Amino acid sequence: MSEHHAPIMTAHRAGLVGCRSCGRVWPEGQQTCLRCRSDLNPPDRRSLNAVWAWLIAGLIFYIPANLFPMLKTSTFGGLAGNSESTILGGVIELIHYGNWGVAAIVFVASIVVPIGKFLSIGWLAYVAGRPASVKDAHRRLVIYEVVEFIGRWSMIDVFIVAILSALVQLGFVASIHPGPAAVSFALSVAFTMLSAQSFDPRLIWRGLPLRSRKD
Repeated sequence: MSEHHAPIMTAHRAGLVGCRSCGRVWPEGQQTCLRCRSDLNPPDRRSLNAVWAWLIAGLIFYIPANLFPMLKTSTFGGLAGNSESTILGGVIELIHYGNWGVAAIVFVASIVVPIGKFLSIGWLAYVAGRPASVKDAHRRLVIYEVVEFIGRWSMIDVFIVAILSALVQLGFVASIHPGPAAVSFALSVAFTMLSAQSFDPRLIWRGLPLRSRKD
């Protein structure tokens, strides 16, 4: 025997539209938020086109970011040898020298986090607006908030390259320069962040049933 409970009311079903800038809700016909003066746009699945476009662009640039060298090191003007390191090669080299902690940070920030963001944003864009229970919607919201939180740490590899390039400039003795992968990685991170920002979290609640059931 099933029992119906109170309807699951959302802002969209109540005839309201929320402001994505300040969170204030207004009647559906309102065009501008009177609190922050931002434009009010109702949630629309067509906005997911921008999410997919930025995500694919980020994925395209992530491939050369892992294939090309991230760092180029020159010792004694190249007489003592030049070396190039990819992201994964740098992790292996750090492990070889016993720097397990730094290797773990670089591996997580440069490989695990970007791949996790690609999968998470792609999954959120795929299920946005589709039928879901309240529990499913909360789970999707948590994943979205995690993606938003870790986005600020995505540039750690680029920061390391920039710091090393600025500090290790000893002229003829030794010098470090960023490789082509640094630009690709930075663009990949930027496009992925734009993809996450283009996602409208209000679509998470569009697939909720009108009523919850308890069997």
